[in-house]
Amino acid sequence: MKRRAVCPGTFDPITNSHLDIIERSRRIFDEVIVAVTTSPSKKPLFSIEERLEQVKDAVRKLDNVMVESFDGLLVDYVVKKKGIAIIRGLRAVSDFEYELQMALMNRRLSQGVVETVFMMPPEEYSFLSSTMVKEVASFKGPVRGLVPRKVTEALRRKFRK
Repeated sequence: MKRRAVCPGTFDPITNSHLDIIERSRRIFDEVIVAVTTSPSKKPLFSIEERLEQVKDAVRKLDNVMVESFDGLLVDYVVKKKGIAIIRGLRAVSDFEYELQMALMNRRLSQGVVETVFMMPPEEYSFLSSTMVKEVASFKGPVRGLVPRKVTEALRRKFRK
């Protein structure tokens, strides 16, 4: 049986930090599903279709990585996909408390079937978040090197209006 992990997120937009974690996850698991959540409560800048397209383009050369969208409880999605783990990135101690609570709840809801694996971003991306990228881009600041090239172009188009 293949070891399958799910790397969930809003990916609004996907960043190079997300990509680093996805790439490193491939070394631990046989398959990685990048699960893009609809997340309407976050009021995303990009539609679910745009985000799916951006993520698919960013991971197109990575073997054993699939991209899908989901809504509802993450743990239900992971169990449905026969996943054994949820991959989460931790940038700082401030992320840990929330992520720990979510990991414990997901373990409980899955009756111990699903574990959470925390991964740290590389130092050069330890500050990086999608929110920060959108804010910089909204003021016409440079985001090159922080997101894939096509995302840089998409941000320029969104904020040109």
